[in-house]
Amino acid sequence: MILSIPKEITANEKRVALTPEVCGKLIKKGFQINIESNAGMKAGFTNEQYEKAGAKIIDSTKEVYQSANIILKVQKLQFNEELNVHEIDLMKEGQLLISFMYALHYPEDAIKCADKKVDVISMDMIPRTTLAQRMDALSSQANLAGYKSVILSANYLGKIFPMMMTAAGTIQPARVVIMGAGVAGLSALGTAKRLGAIVEVSDIRPTVKEEVESLGGRFIEVETTENMQDERGYAKQASEEFLRKQKEIIFKHVTNADIVITTALVPGRKAPILVTEEMVKNMKPNSVVLDMATEFGGNCEISEKDKVVNKYNVTIIGESNLPSLVPFHASDMYAKNLQNLIEYTSKDGVFNFNMDDEIIKGSTIVKDGQIVNERIKQVLNK
Repeated sequence: MILSIPKEITANEKRVALTPEVCGKLIKKGFQINIESNAGMKAGFTNEQYEKAGAKIIDSTKEVYQSANIILKVQKLQFNEELNVHEIDLMKEGQLLISFMYALHYPEDAIKCADKKVDVISMDMIPRTTLAQRMDALSSQANLAGYKSVILSANYLGKIFPMMMTAAGTIQPARVVIMGAGVAGLSALGTAKRLGAIVEVSDIRPTVKEEVESLGGRFIEVETTENMQDERGYAKQASEEFLRKQKEIIFKHVTNADIVITTALVPGRKAPILVTEEMVKNMKPNSVVLDMATEFGGNCEISEKDKVVNKYNVTIIGESNLPSLVPFHASDMYAKNLQNLIEYTSKDGVFNFNMDDEIIKGSTIVKDGQIVNERIKQVLNK
């Protein structure tokens, strides 16, 4: 079977689906790999490295798509302005696409693939189970996003993070508030602590308190009797009453912070507003807000997607693709997630589309011209 890796065309996307190292391993498993020329260049991987690993370099985007049994991408399908064609129209019936699709947010893309009879496995739908952990691309990318969120915020903050005792006096440590204690939030917590900051973390799930404290953070608790976690381990949509109580408690922590990092997402829904304009107005001069949820509406009421703006003397960072800012390691981790998925369900270079398998069933969006994922069907039937 032929695996093809096209160049990513989403603005500011520097990642690539497979690295030369992973290409070499999959070729040894019996796969042939075609990769578009310079597809890995922005992540630090050259055509020569791919050729040395055994991959075939192809100059034509159309040929990359048409030659494949399986297309491997990072981003969801886009309109290719250079070729004046949508990427779905470069594909042919019976092919398999494996990428991030975010079909709960963009269900129309699932319809396009079904109409084209292109099968789709979405990496953001990999079940959160022990067996699937090695394939969990959402977590691998969120880990890097959490790290980069702190580094980027620190770059805009006119202060250092750690306490420092000098002959000129004592410098107090920076105060960081993190909203959300998922993978990204915990990674941000660990990074900020290593840099010497005092870190407070808020999450609607009381069950994460122990994890926060084990990493040296202070947990901001909001008492509730609601069950705030779904069966997949993700945060559920909170009630209006809970969000009101949370904002009241969070207000004093946010307005006392040097940096606020928001990470809260609810699959298939607009990101909840956690930092209001009123909170920003009351923050300290030259403090920083980094909103990791701008792709899906944003957690800060006045953040702007993919822009850095200054409002009320506060810098608000709306970077929607933090993993792409560390493309070498982001590509490396994503490629290994794909490798684990492909090896898990393949034998002798042949991909076995076993819909009885819990991982394949949970992550498959489209099969044989039909939308088969129950969660996507529910979104479309609303």
